[in-house]
Amino acid sequence: NKMAVKDEPEEKERAENVPQRGLSAPEKRSLVLILASVFFWFMGYNAVTTAFSKYARAYWGLTGGAFAYTLIIAQAAAICAYLPVAALSQRIGRRKTILCGVMGLTLAFGAAVFFRSFNYGMFALFALAGISWAAINVNSYPMVVEISKSGDVGKYTGYYYTFSMAAQIITPILSGLLLEHVGYQTLMPYATVMVAISFVTISLARHGDNKPEPTKS
Repeated sequence: NKMAVKDEPEEKERAENVPQRGLSAPEKRSLVLILASVFFWFMGYNAVTTAFSKYARAYWGLTGGAFAYTLIIAQAAAICAYLPVAALSQRIGRRKTILCGVMGLTLAFGAAVFFRSFNYGMFALFALAGISWAAINVNSYPMVVEISKSGDVGKYTGYYYTFSMAAQIITPILSGLLLEHVGYQTLMPYATVMVAISFVTISLARHGDNKPEPTKS
């Protein structure tokens, strides 16, 4: 026991003296692309969730709280999808799972553009949106942490939440200006474009996945 007590400070001192390796240029590029993706898919998704009640009343003519069922279905679908999505990401990797989620979210919002009035088909679209959002959320933060080093997890967590929260602050203002000055028909196209941009950025990221990268010859 005395030896264990004596060795512990020495091991701690050695661990503290190990230099932290900085990110390589490709890793930095992947980090920027992942953070940009986080920004854009939050810009799209939160624009819809923020303005959906007004959109449903003004554009679809729904009265009362009927619109709430659509959002509830999206949330319920997301909750049910978390565990299956986590299992899927273990099989095909985080980035591919996120790409599937971004495609599903783009499809859901893009198809909603053509609904000029409320239809029960919206329940299916928002269920797809909820599942897709789960696929994105389960894997996006771990991708950022995967790139970070053990001593920098807090810093990279800060990067993630800076970009996600910035999007949630900016998008109600930007989408709100479009709704007010152009019309409520702009909400779904706006969300579709923002999420589609995130597909491009995340597809270019090459680090942060949970699948081992192929060795270079």
